[in-house]
Amino acid sequence: MNYISTDEIPYFTECALAVDKVNLQLVELRITKQNDVKVSVVISSKNPSQDIGVADCSKAHHALIPVLIALLGCSEDNLYMEVSSPGLERNIKNAAEFAFFTGKTVKVFSKDENNWILGTVFSSDNTALVMECEGGEKRTFAYENITKAKVNL
Repeated sequence: MNYISTDEIPYFTECALAVDKVNLQLVELRITKQNDVKVSVVISSKNPSQDIGVADCSKAHHALIPVLIALLGCSEDNLYMEVSSPGLERNIKNAAEFAFFTGKTVKVFSKDENNWILGTVFSSDNTALVMECEGGEKRTFAYENITKAKVNL
């Protein structure tokens, strides 16, 4: 699994600040420019015990519109945005996402094992994930050894 810092994703930092102001966190940002600008956003709660609802998606949408218009130089008429929650079993696409799911249950498939390993994200950095597994055992997984990962909400 690759780790791509959110600082390297265009406009992520600016959009994350806007979403933070409504007490949410930005997990994923994808922007496609053709004739129109299409933006796909995934948000999460800062509190691991809270779920994301339609009202949260609406708050994030309203917070992001003026920021994206300013950043992308487009108008509201040609900006299409979809805001969603991570879903029940989100595939983690970028190892940097683990930081957003601290305290949440995830499952990882490691090159070193033949089964999914279930645990709670304890911590993560730019090289590895630390999960608290059954019985309180903390296990470290280097991203290079993770083949798949899912949030298990």
